[in-house]
Amino acid sequence: MEGGTVSKNFIEQIIDKDIEEGRCEEVVTRFPPEPNGYLHIGHAKSILLNYGLAEEYHGKFHMRFDDTNPTKEKVEFVESIKADIQWLGADWGDSLFFASDYFEQMYEAAVKLIKKGKAYVSDLSAEEIREYRGTLTEPGKDDPSCNRSVEENLALFEDMKNGKFKDGEKVLRAKIDMASPNINMRDPVIYRVAHMTHHRTGDTWCIYPMYDFAHPIEDAIEGVSHSICTLEFEDHRPLYDWVVRELEYEKPPKQIEFAKLYLTNVVTGKRYIKKLVEDGIVDGWDDPRLVSIAALRRRGFTPESIKRFVELCGISKSNSSVDYAMLEYCIREDLKMKKPRMMAVLDPIKLVIDNYPEGEVEYLDVANNLENEELGSRKVPFCRELYIDRDDFMEEPPKKYFRLFPGNEVRLMHAYFVKCESFVKDENGKVIEVHCTYDPETKQGTGFTGRKVKGTIHWVPAPFAKKCEVRLYENLVDEEKGVYNKEDGSLNLNPDSLKVLKDCYVEPELAKAEPYDSFQFVRQGYFCADAKDSTPEHPVFNRIVSLKSSFKLPAQS
Repeated sequence: MEGGTVSKNFIEQIIDKDIEEGRCEEVVTRFPPEPNGYLHIGHAKSILLNYGLAEEYHGKFHMRFDDTNPTKEKVEFVESIKADIQWLGADWGDSLFFASDYFEQMYEAAVKLIKKGKAYVSDLSAEEIREYRGTLTEPGKDDPSCNRSVEENLALFEDMKNGKFKDGEKVLRAKIDMASPNINMRDPVIYRVAHMTHHRTGDTWCIYPMYDFAHPIEDAIEGVSHSICTLEFEDHRPLYDWVVRELEYEKPPKQIEFAKLYLTNVVTGKRYIKKLVEDGIVDGWDDPRLVSIAALRRRGFTPESIKRFVELCGISKSNSSVDYAMLEYCIREDLKMKKPRMMAVLDPIKLVIDNYPEGEVEYLDVANNLENEELGSRKVPFCRELYIDRDDFMEEPPKKYFRLFPGNEVRLMHAYFVKCESFVKDENGKVIEVHCTYDPETKQGTGFTGRKVKGTIHWVPAPFAKKCEVRLYENLVDEEKGVYNKEDGSLNLNPDSLKVLKDCYVEPELAKAEPYDSFQFVRQGYFCADAKDSTPEHPVFNRIVSLKSSFKLPAQS
């Protein structure tokens, strides 16, 4: 922003011009997913862009399922998509539509094209259609059926509708230009025979419209002003415009393309994710190592963090990839002021304070977030036996190790100074218990200034701590090798993408965690109660993100 002027992206500039020149009375946008899988982070960009434009121009946002291909569609996907979009905050109100609502109008539109001499029934197989289509350097050849009479085409198309042909036996093609430099305009198929049960219309139809024919009709019927889609549809725009022009819609929608959101080193392809799910490599489409919106939600990402991420990526016409670290930056920034900072011990050893009175318990006042006083404070029980992290004790420490070792004194966070006096090993030589003494004069908050210590370690009270499972997630793919194996196209999976820690201990307060509740675990990262597996009896926490990152926002020019 300079001099009070907001810089607008190229889509906003197009809309502004359309309004100024009287071509658009009301901005109406839509998000039109096919219900054949779960949405991923790339779809979030499209959802938030379309919804944001409708809000910005005080227009309407439509939620529409492009359910024209019953071979891959499921009610499960419809419901998951609705849940994802609502979670992101895109409110469609009463504007929920299905392409299948318009099957009758699409059929009538096809009949209209036949009557205008702009569509014909073809006998060619899919393979023959490809052969006749030509190449990027050679024009196509006319379909032998392209000059059938209107009457014959109408009769054959009705026979297609009435189930008289097998799948693939006949198709309806638009009659445009087999010599067009744009292959999409070389008499594209607009209807095919498919004897499939549709998830909404059942067996009413045995012919279904192709996406490139159905989509502009849906937009026109709904009064969509700007049909915003990704760059791979740029070459399809002439066909989109041809359909709405030949069908003579009074207010034809305008298609605008923008660059997709690509994240480095992540798996987004539905085919690959489906195989990962079927092979049991991931725990469903919402496995926290995936970047489906359901997976990000389960891992602990917030709508606000994803909105911020989309804003940072921007809207442009050129494809580019974004580092996953930017997404992690956005969730850290969102959580750091909102969430309490709790103590959790992921690899516990017992610490015994030998001179602390046996059976005594005191409750310490602990600020929930030192950077945000509004989050208040909590009471944490303190007693003679605690758990600390194994990393916080060393028998023979290197230089500059300031945590516990024999003879060294540290502060127990929010509590007292303790000095290591001795330790106990098991029969395998593994340290299982550390013995300390404490100085009651050094309680935090009492203003003690007698001496200083260089190390502070966190802890949980052993008798009160809640045992839990913690899942540490890393990238699902091997970042050094890249996502796909160049030789056979398989995924380069990271064998260490999930580490499950079964014997962790957390503050008693965390036993109350509800699904999706998130916290900062001091010195460990941000964690979220798993929505699928966590129970009050057996809490499970997913690591959302570690505390530190190498990512930095680029300097503002």
